[in-house]
Amino acid sequence: MAKSTGLSWTTFSVGDASNAATDIRNDCTDIQISTPRAVQDVTGLDKAANERLLVLADYSVTVNGVFNPAGAHLIFSTVASTSVNRAVLLTTNGKNLNMGATGAGNGAVIFTDYQVTRAATGELTTSAPGQLANGAVPTWS
Repeated sequence: MAKSTGLSWTTFSVGDASNAATDIRNDCTDIQISTPRAVQDVTGLDKAANERLLVLADYSVTVNGVFNPAGAHLIFSTVASTSVNRAVLLTTNGKNLNMGATGAGNGAVIFTDYQVTRAATGELTTSAPGQLANGAVPTWS
């Protein structure tokens, strides 16, 4: 496969308070996804450089967008009042990252905030950061 742009998102869905996935691509201006691995330092006294082992996997996402009261706002406005693990499903360039199947209780991401910003110039934007919640290892397929 050739190099690709980020212009071909075919899905970007997030679970609502009941974890029913809703496609919110149209309301999102950008997202950041991170799938880091923690490391354990196992450097012995006999070493002159660090020695490490990979340990736990992690996942985080930040969804930025334009305020849409009939769209993504319906998904993220319940972040402050519910403690629900939510599914995050995305497909880009034929590659999928599914963080939790749809259905109550099966989500893998907990959103920790929903920020709405009105800039001095009049823009009304949103941001919602989420983190891995259920121990599922993030895997691209």
